[in-house]
Amino acid sequence: KLSTHVVNITDKKAVEALPAQVAARHGTVDGIINNAGIIQPFVKLNELEYEAIERVMKVNFDGVLYMTKAFLPHLLKRPEGHIVNVSSMGGFLPVPGQTVYGASKAAVKLLTEGLYSELASTNVKVTIVFPGAIGTNIAANSGVKIEANADGGSSNFKALPPAEAAEIIVNGMEQDRYRVLVG
Repeated sequence: KLSTHVVNITDKKAVEALPAQVAARHGTVDGIINNAGIIQPFVKLNELEYEAIERVMKVNFDGVLYMTKAFLPHLLKRPEGHIVNVSSMGGFLPVPGQTVYGASKAAVKLLTEGLYSELASTNVKVTIVFPGAIGTNIAANSGVKIEANADGGSSNFKALPPAEAAEIIVNGMEQDRYRVLVG
């Protein structure tokens, strides 16, 4: 069963209302996948505006936190539940011009690792996902323009198609894997 619910994950009150909307449609909630994420403009921290910093942190970290807090009480009541949080390889290794993005995804990493420990003796499983290059429109969806290579072409680097990434993530969730590497 699938339904879509449009919500601004940076709006705590809207997120807090979401579990009731989903439960009204489906009766119960057995799992969530927190996959929202945006990047920052490709500039050094010194050149990055506070508005961009706050937007990246609100979407990438606060959104995961709000969704997790909102759904966790419901998941704890189920015979089994699952939370999947998507971090990034950028949460492990710094990328010049993506300092705040990396910090936000490192925060998701640590939040999820702590949550895994806290929920170890419960019915709720936790998975952290570390995607590398996935063929999404994250730059465009973030409002970030990426310049073409000097030769006018694009990189020869092959990104993993999103459908393949989704399959790997769902398989990891179904297998109760703690860490999933994608791409």
